[in-house]
Amino acid sequence: MDTPGEVAGNGLLERRTLMSGGIRWLAVLAAAGSTQAAGSPLAVPAWTLQPGTDMRGYGQPSPHESGIARSVVGRGGTGASRTPLESLDGTLTPNGLHFERHHNGVPAIDPAAHKLVIHGLVARPLIFSMEDLLRYPRVSRIHFLECSGNSAACFAPEPLPLTAGELHGLVSASEWTGIPLSILLDEAGVDQEARWLVAEGADAAALTRSVPLPIAQGEAMLALYQNGERLRPENGYPLRLFLPGIEGSANIKWLRRLEVTRLPGMARDETSKYTDLGPDGRSRMFSLAMGVKSVITTPSGKQQIPAPGYVQISGVAWSGAGRIQRVEVSADGGQSWADAELQSPVLARALTRFRMPWRWDGRPCVLQSRATDEQGNIQPSRQAFLASHGYRHVYHYNAIQSWAVAADGAVSNTYA
Repeated sequence: MDTPGEVAGNGLLERRTLMSGGIRWLAVLAAAGSTQAAGSPLAVPAWTLQPGTDMRGYGQPSPHESGIARSVVGRGGTGASRTPLESLDGTLTPNGLHFERHHNGVPAIDPAAHKLVIHGLVARPLIFSMEDLLRYPRVSRIHFLECSGNSAACFAPEPLPLTAGELHGLVSASEWTGIPLSILLDEAGVDQEARWLVAEGADAAALTRSVPLPIAQGEAMLALYQNGERLRPENGYPLRLFLPGIEGSANIKWLRRLEVTRLPGMARDETSKYTDLGPDGRSRMFSLAMGVKSVITTPSGKQQIPAPGYVQISGVAWSGAGRIQRVEVSADGGQSWADAELQSPVLARALTRFRMPWRWDGRPCVLQSRATDEQGNIQPSRQAFLASHGYRHVYHYNAIQSWAVAADGAVSNTYA
């Protein structure tokens, strides 16, 4: 069998090895215990000998994949459900597995009765029905959405025995389709003195957040569709604000009101919550953009590498500042690094899939990934992040994730 050269310590291989034919995969699989064909034809399986099931009006996953589900924490309509990152591949999240974060349950909104008002420092206050909004021109863009509280479990003094999704699953990516918000703001006529936009949801929490006007007039949209279908109730049906690269709670679901103002609204949800408490006891407000981040999803927490040999390391990276430029992978706890292959297309403020071939020799080790975005921002180590943010900080955690691989192939969360 060919032996491709290493590009970093502990068995990391040249990143194109897995696709270039540099490894004879039948030999690899045989070494791992898989069987090779001995010249006899395949047996005809039972499912080929009888008609299949009838068609359904709305497709469902295979029953063999029923274990792939979100992890749910919370009760009484308040809490979160996390995307099982370790069970997915590619860059888009199925709607049924998109993370959720609710503050007082999911409202049952009748779209025929739902209204959106734009008022405040505008020349023409406007009220829209959903029928009105569905007549406006729309755009489609692929972007990630991340809760600012994602990965907060990593502030724990000791590493928690969790999966990649349980730790970092408050991030998902979709194709969002809706109306550029700038069109409606132009129609309302924004006053020259305006600096902020205050958005309010129609849920029982009346979640309210303030957004700087340049963000609202940029790539922001009023989202109506997600991955080609109308928004689901849990993700804001019939209408949500979508702000690419901005923390999730500001992307108001069930949007009912936009007020153009001179100053931020200083609402409950951006004063008592969603502020960054620093090590000196002072809080930073309106730190809206999500930082550069990556996580290896396979192999990752609670997974098992079956045997020594060739493994494909894979994960996702993202940044609120734009495109991912580089992802490096380490198999020796950060002592050496090698560039992973980035899956095309690499889009701005979207999840980017990375892959790296690795030859595991069966010894304990630590896997890490480190992302860099097009603005030159580099994902920090956990030590560097905590040194600048402190342990009382619960938002915007974007430090490097470390996975410990034991001699028996068991993978677990660790602090390196």
